[in-house]
Amino acid sequence: MRVLFMCTANSCRSILSEALFNHLAPQGLEAVSSGSFPKGQVLPRSLSTLQQAGISIDGLYSKGNDAFEGNPPDIVITVCDKAAGETCPVYFGPALKSHWGLEDPSDVSGDEAAIDAAFHSTLATVEQRCKAFLALPFARLSRDELKRELDRIGTL
Repeated sequence: MRVLFMCTANSCRSILSEALFNHLAPQGLEAVSSGSFPKGQVLPRSLSTLQQAGISIDGLYSKGNDAFEGNPPDIVITVCDKAAGETCPVYFGPALKSHWGLEDPSDVSGDEAAIDAAFHSTLATVEQRCKAFLALPFARLSRDELKRELDRIGTL
């Protein structure tokens, strides 16, 4: 199963989600990420936050939807923050879609401690959601049931 985490710039939230999901996922499950308007570079603080958590940053880069054209995802999860007025990217295709809105820690202003706390808080939310996702009984869930579970996880 292939999961695509999408946001706008693919420099922070979707990157954190891709890396953490792959860190936790058993063989046979894989995450990728992309942005509707990729920034072209991953935020250094996203990478340092992952490294501090002991999560590999190998192979992470900011990319658009063309990066998985030949191997489309089974599930698409948008991680933009609708509450902040940000428009979520749209992926057209047969993939199951869900929304796991995350506030953008790169929008936090303040001292280094406040910014670090925002990144670590976002990573903790991603971890909670990924663990809930990975605990799902996939073999017993219909497509509609899986969609409901994914939407529920997005509220954790």
